[in-house]
This record gives sequence, C-alpha cells and structure tokens, in this order.
Amino acid sequence: MEHKKDKGRKAAQIRYPIGLKLVVIISMLLLLSLSLITTLVSVMVSNDVRITAEDNNLNTNSRSAAEAETVLNSIRSNTLVLLDTLAAAGNSPALSRQAAAFFFERNQDVAAIVVAVPDSPPSTLLINDRFFLANAVDSALVDSFLAASDGIIERAAAGETLILNGMPVFGVPLLVLFYPWNEGGSGEAAAVFFSSESLSESFETGANSSYMIGGEGDVLIHPEHDLVRAGANFENQDFIRAMRENPGESMQRLYTGEDGRRYFGAFTKLSLANAAVITNVEYEVVFEGIRATTRRNIYLTVVVLLASVIFIRIFSETISKPLRVLAGAAERIEGGFFDIALEPKTRDEIETLTVSFDRMAKALGIFGRFTNREIAVRAMRGEIKPGGLPKHATIFFSDIRNFTAKSENFTREFGENASDMIVYWLNDYLTRMVDCVAKTGGVVDKFIGDAVMAHWGTAYSSGSVAEDALNCLKAALMMRSALLEMNRGRREDDPGNPPIHIGCGINTGIVTAGQIGSDQRMEYTVIGDPVNLASRTEALNKALGTDILITENTWQFVAGSLITEEMPPVTVKGKEKPLRLFAVVNLKDAREGPGTLAELRELLGITPPDLNAVDTGAEEKKYKIGG
Repeated sequence: MEHKKDKGRKAAQIRYPIGLKLVVIISMLLLLSLSLITTLVSVMVSNDVRITAEDNNLNTNSRSAAEAETVLNSIRSNTLVLLDTLAAAGNSPALSRQAAAFFFERNQDVAAIVVAVPDSPPSTLLINDRFFLANAVDSALVDSFLAASDGIIERAAAGETLILNGMPVFGVPLLVLFYPWNEGGSGEAAAVFFSSESLSESFETGANSSYMIGGEGDVLIHPEHDLVRAGANFENQDFIRAMRENPGESMQRLYTGEDGRRYFGAFTKLSLANAAVITNVEYEVVFEGIRATTRRNIYLTVVVLLASVIFIRIFSETISKPLRVLAGAAERIEGGFFDIALEPKTRDEIETLTVSFDRMAKALGIFGRFTNREIAVRAMRGEIKPGGLPKHATIFFSDIRNFTAKSENFTREFGENASDMIVYWLNDYLTRMVDCVAKTGGVVDKFIGDAVMAHWGTAYSSGSVAEDALNCLKAALMMRSALLEMNRGRREDDPGNPPIHIGCGINTGIVTAGQIGSDQRMEYTVIGDPVNLASRTEALNKALGTDILITENTWQFVAGSLITEEMPPVTVKGKEKPLRLFAVVNLKDAREGPGTLAELRELLGITPPDLNAVDTGAEEKKYKIGG
C-alpha cells in the first residue's frame, strides 16, 4: 500500500523525448549535409557557369563584330568598285546607268550612293528606286540628309571614315557610311546609304544582346529599335567611357547598367569608322538556371526532410515506446508494486534490457515478500537511512492459540505431507492478517513462527501518536472480523483445516526504530522496553479470557474511540507498579458486533476464566494478578 505521504508523487515529466531528439539530430544532419552539398554545387557550378557565360559572350561579340566589319568593308569595297567603274565609263551615260543598275540588282540593301565635296551639290547621286519604293520612303530625303551632314562630308573628304544612323530621318533601319573618295585628288567624299536589317538579325543570339555604336557614341544597331529611331547616344555611359579609355581592341567586364542591373559586357572596336560592337548578357539571366536548380534542391531538401521526419518518428517509436513501458514499470516499482509482466518485442539491446528489468522486478517482488514491502520501497528510495531514531510508536504482537497442538495433529494425520499442509493453512491466515496491517498503515516487522509483530508510527505516521494507536486497534479489530469469516464452517476436530484463534497484545511507547543487522543481512525493526511489554501483554490474553489486550499506555490515546473493559492489574517482572490492562470490545461507533466483554467472549467461544485461580506466571513467573 502506498502511504498517503507518497500519494502526491508524480511521474517525472519527459521534457525531451527520444523521438524528438532523433528528429532534431537527424534533421540537423540532413539540413547541414544537403545545405553543404547545395552550397558547394552552387559555388562550383556558378564558377563554371560564369566562365562559360563570359566565354560565350566574348565569342558572340567577336562573331558580331566580325560580321559587322565584313558587311561594312564589303559595302565600302563594292561601292568603290562601282565608283571606279563609273569613273572609267567617262562620258558614256548608258554604260554608267547599266553599271549602277547592275550594282543595285546585286546589292538590294544599298539605298543610295553619293559623291560630293563640302558645300557643293553632289557630283554623283545614284538612287536605288526599288529600295525606296519597297520601304515607302521618299528618295528626296537623301538630299535633306546630305544637307544636314555637310560637316560630316567635309571630315570624310579630309580622310576620315564615319558611319551615321539614318533611321531618325528615313524612318527605316538605315546606316550611312562616309569615307574619302580621292579619285584624281579631287578631295571628294563618298556616302553609301544601306539597310541595317540583315546586320541586326545577325546580332540577335538568344540571351546575348549585341548592338553597335558609331565613333561619336550614336546607337547604330540595337535590339530595341526605338533607341535607334530616337537617335540615342551612349557616349556618356560608364561602360562606353571605359571602352574608349581602354587601349585594347576588345575587352570583357562585369558592370552595372543605367537600369541598375548587372551585365557581363564585351566590346570589340572595329577597324572602320571608329565604330564598336558591344555584346551584353544580364548577370541574373546567366545564373537563373543555377537559382532554379538551387530552388529545386531546396524543395527536394524539404521533401526529404519531411519524409525523414516521418520515418524517424515511426522508427523512434520502436525505441521510445519500449522505454516508456520500462519507465512506467520503474515508476510502479518505485511505488512498491513489483508484480510487473514485461514482454520484450524488439530484437535489440532494448529487448535485453526489458528481460533484465523483468527479472529485476520479479527479484524485487520476492525480496519484498521476504521483507516488508513498504520498508523495501522506502529503503530503495533512500527515505530510510542506516541507524536508529526514537519513535513514539504503537507495537502489536499476535499469536495463534494452541498452535503446537494443532501442528501435532497435522503431523499425525498427514505424515510426510504435514509440512505442506501446515504452511498452506498458515499462509492463508497470515495473508489475511498482513492485509489488515497494510490497510491501516502499519508495518509488519516479522513473523516469529505463527506470531506476527507489527508497529505503527515508525517508518511513517498517520499524523499523531493517537491516530497511529487507533489505526493499530482498527487493524486488530479487522483481524478479529477476518478470523470470524475464515473460521465460519470450520470444525475444531478438523485436523486439516482447524479454526484459528489468536491473542493480540498492544502497547505504546518510545522505541528505537531503524535498520538493524549486519553487512550480510539487515532488517527494519524496533527495539526497547515498550516492545517487550507488548509481547508480554499478548501472552496474557489466554489467561484473562480475551483476544485483544492493550496497556494503559495505549488506552490513554484511544479510550475515547473504543469500548473497553479494564482487567485486573498485572505486576510485570522488572516493574515496580502494577500494569493496567484493558480488554478491547469494539469501536464505540460500530453499528454491529459485541457491546460488552461477555458478548465478545460468547461470540468468540471463550470461556470466562476464574481470575483468582489463574497462574499468569506459569512459564517464567513474569506476572502476578492483583495488587
């Protein structure tokens, strides 16, 4: 029985279950490993992607620049051949027209060819009417353009090669190439008007964006045609200034554009007209694939992590569940309940631990039977320390009447089987008696043959000496009732299952309680004169015709709760004053049972003794009735 002092004990709260620890640890390992792998892959791949992107951008720029230079040189060369042919034709207009028509047939992108000197009308003006008709453009705009470009003609006549954007004037993608025409040292300049559409198409290469600027920073070709149409100029942009300042013919660098975005920019300076081709690829576009892969890796990590958490949670149950069972069993053992059946279900170390724990529980159960269970539990918890302590306790002794004669009857009747019969009969009796002690908070000290020794207020107390004493009396009265129930139907002459009658002696006083014994064997018991007096009181029951006798020391604590009758005083050896004894009849508030000693004797079948003829000192002359 758990004492009420221990009823408030609660199972220790598990703050960090094994399942949670496994989930946290393995999740951290997974996150760390997957994050490290993702980071390493991203870093290494990013480096490779950057190198590849830069190489690709530079190669694209080189191809675009080569294409632009080829187109410009081809147009320049072809027009020079035409002009040379026209110069050779001299005064043959028909031959000149035929040569021009043949040229425009072969070079349909050329809109016009002009030869002029500064501040003078053109000396030669060849118009490709088919081009202007096809693009719905007025050919008269050529004159307007030349009139606005007089300074350019002067520079070209002086030896410069220049290229201008004609789209703001003509409304269609058109470039104008100015270069010196010095036939015969005339100081003239030639101008070729040609479409830039085919060249623009060759600049379009997916993520890489190429464009061309002239010597003054004018945008000549650009994927965004509105910039060309508006006559945009990039000369003041940081990248363009860096290109102009760089002595090399080509270069690549990472820069931030006017829109705030970062670009890998490559340029190649053309050998003609101081123009340049620039190729860009946006930084974010280059690494978009890596970011997408990283996102997929993160999603995969989350999926793997969730799957791992579920798996670990399920797996951890195979560990934590058996451990919870063991923890519950340990709590029961700590509470003094050793009757535990554990069934191992795993094939691992936990199974070994479970088997060992089950054996330990059974061993403790056996140990608890050989000793007092409550004392064993309290000693296990460390609540009972070695050494003795003074306790104001109530001591109880009981003994079976005529046990020796009954044992001899067993032997005569059953022979070799007598021992088993006696033990079975006696164990049935002791089980009922011990149960009465346990239910009232007492401690069974020991069994002395058929005698029982118990005490209250030692290992633990109900709160006061009076309550402990009253609990002891309640236990004795419960024993009386248990015996009446057990003896019902038994016959006095039954040698195999005779009725049992006992005498109980109870005394209260200050005793020494503690663990007494040797290193090999130790028991929790009480010693002192009150113990001896309780034993001697028990021995007087037969002589006085009673079943429960208490001393005055006990009576003074329980008199208000019991019906008692005082017996003649007894002088105990070693005591100067006679000892007052009281026969316990019943509880005052009992609804049934005897109300007087005479009724009690009739109930128990006790013949009232002649107290004047009783010799209470027949064994050791320890007692004397009367004054």
